[in-house]
Amino acid sequence: MKGVLLRWFVLTIAILTACWFLDGIRVNGIFPALLAAALLGILNAVFRPILILLTLPVNILTLGLFTFVINALMLMIVSAVIPGFDVKGFWTAVFGALIIGVTSWLLNRFIGSTGRIEKTECIDMKQRDGRWE
Repeated sequence: MKGVLLRWFVLTIAILTACWFLDGIRVNGIFPALLAAALLGILNAVFRPILILLTLPVNILTLGLFTFVINALMLMIVSAVIPGFDVKGFWTAVFGALIIGVTSWLLNRFIGSTGRIEKTECIDMKQRDGRWE
């Protein structure tokens, strides 16, 4: 349960980051951001795989770029449902979904499989006999 709450918090931070970078995304406080993150997480878990499967031929033809359209549509659906969270226009939604995706990916790299903040993988280099191993 702790991992779900931590990932929800990460998605909220990602939404607030997109709001900070783009003028077309507006959040009227932390509560709408939390609601938007919860609904976006549910939509991404339930409907996004179905949409990707249904649009697989188009996605293959566009070499995966149509996934950005699906992510933008999910963000626009959340904007239509949650009061206090507004996305103005399709291209703003595309760039917002890109910022949200990159930010949440970067922050989720620090969360382990147990749902705790863990040290990420690193390579420990040691020097032996004048060479690095």
